[in-house]
Amino acid sequence: MHISEGILSAPILISGGLVSTLGTMIGLRHLDYERLMTTALLASTFFVASLVHVPLGPGSMHLLLGGLLGLILGWAAFPAILIALLLQALFFQYGGLLVLGGNTMNIAGPAVLCGLLFRPWLGQGHRRQALAGFLAGFLALLLASLLHAATLWLSDPGFQQAATLLIIAHLPVMVIEGGITLFIVRFLLRVQPEILGLKP
Repeated sequence: MHISEGILSAPILISGGLVSTLGTMIGLRHLDYERLMTTALLASTFFVASLVHVPLGPGSMHLLLGGLLGLILGWAAFPAILIALLLQALFFQYGGLLVLGGNTMNIAGPAVLCGLLFRPWLGQGHRRQALAGFLAGFLALLLASLLHAATLWLSDPGFQQAATLLIIAHLPVMVIEGGITLFIVRFLLRVQPEILGLKP
C-alpha cells in the first residue's frame, strides 16, 4: 500500500503532509502516558504486518491492521502509523520520505475514521461487537485503497488503470483483514477489555 517516491504530484504531497501533520498533532494530544506502551506495541505490529508485501505497480499490497489501530488508539493511530512508516522508509526504502505525509494520510485517516465510527459498538451486544471488528478492519483497508487510488489518479490521470488494479487486488485482503480484526477484538474483549476502553 506504500506509494513509491517520485509518484505523487507536489500539490498532493503538500496536502498529505499538512493533513498528516494536523492528524499527528491531534493524536499526540490524545496520547497519555498510560497508553504509551499500547501505542508502541501497535505501531510495531503495524510495522511488521506491512513488511510482508507484494509490489503492485506504483504501490504494494499487504495487511495494514488500520481498523485495529483505530479501534484501540483513536487519533493516536496517526503518530503510531507515521513512526512505523518513517522507520520502514529509513530501513527498508518502502515508500519514501517525501511521500511519508501522503502515505500516512491514506492509511491513518481511514483508521481513525473507522475507530470513531465503530468503537461505540464495542460496548453493545456480541453480534454488534463482532460486526464492529470486521467492519473496522474491512472498511479501513477499503478506504485506504480508495485514498491511495485517488492520490495516484489526481497526481497523474495516467495512473487510472494502476489505481483501479490497486483497489481490485486488495478486495480479498480486505476480507482477511476484517476477519483478523474481528478475531483480535473478540479476544481482547474476553481477556483485557480495558485496552478497547471498556471496563472489565
